[in-house]
Amino acid sequence: MRNIKRIAIFDFDLENGKQKPYLHLYYETFGLPLGTAPVIVVNHSLTSNSSVGGEKGWWKEIVGEDKAIDTNLFTIIAFNVPGNGYGDPEANLIDNYRDFSIRDVARIFWEALFFLDVNEIYAVIGASLGGAVSWEMAALEPDKIENLVPIATDWKATDWVIANVLIQDQILNNSKNPIADARMHATLLYHSPTYISQLYEREETDEAFLFKIEEWLADKGSQLQSRYQLAAYKFMNHLLKTNDVTRNRNDITVLARRIESNIHLVTIDTDYLFTTEECDKTYQKLRSVKQNVFYNQIQSEYGHDAFLMDFDQLSSILRPILNNQLKQNYVNL
Repeated sequence: MRNIKRIAIFDFDLENGKQKPYLHLYYETFGLPLGTAPVIVVNHSLTSNSSVGGEKGWWKEIVGEDKAIDTNLFTIIAFNVPGNGYGDPEANLIDNYRDFSIRDVARIFWEALFFLDVNEIYAVIGASLGGAVSWEMAALEPDKIENLVPIATDWKATDWVIANVLIQDQILNNSKNPIADARMHATLLYHSPTYISQLYEREETDEAFLFKIEEWLADKGSQLQSRYQLAAYKFMNHLLKTNDVTRNRNDITVLARRIESNIHLVTIDTDYLFTTEECDKTYQKLRSVKQNVFYNQIQSEYGHDAFLMDFDQLSSILRPILNNQLKQNYVNL
């Protein structure tokens, strides 16, 4: 197990009115020690975790020495979403996954940051589900984040996202092989038809009418089944549909005026989960009321998962965001 730290959170009031008497929050830090450098928070995606850097880090091409998120210059904090099963497979699971929302997760992260005496954050960067958490963090504390970088995500779950969450939930609760079957369905959402179609180009296996693409999909399901727990999958999938920073609040343009952060939207042209069209609508709305909003697009055949595969393009987007004059001012303090 990595060098994972734990924070105990007591008597946490959930958005739905229920209370959790006790929560375990597991996290990891990378780069310079806390209190010595600007802080970057990285929020993980649905099946990822706090191990963003290091030899086995799932984002090691992005987080590391001289990488886009440079461990020579920053303190990087990555929390595990409570309920994702990472850190302690027994303690870090949620008994009733429908009780929680993304807003609850963002509030938990802020509580932990304040506990760690982190009151200002240079950047909050999150992809997919982690990007939705990042949006909520900015809405909750609109004056504490210098740069908000939501990648392959949006500030709300569209009906398309909600519908796919329902299909995943049905598979997870009714299939005889829930994790593998749900993962196979999700894998098609995370990649573009072009990418899927060119993998094997209808090549068959040695067995008649069994195609290599079927073996590939089955392998994707088996890989997740070997490292992920059913309770965690149900919980994390559910969180996606709770994504809406405007719930019981104002319109997104009103919220955008309050958020002081530079907002750097990053979309993927072939994303079929959080589409470019929705990201463009968000950009146009935000730009109508806020000047420091920026639009970046990754051109990729991979689809939604390009943030896990197209590292050169993503790095070229992140480097100038994190290496501007403001960062130099921080470093030279």
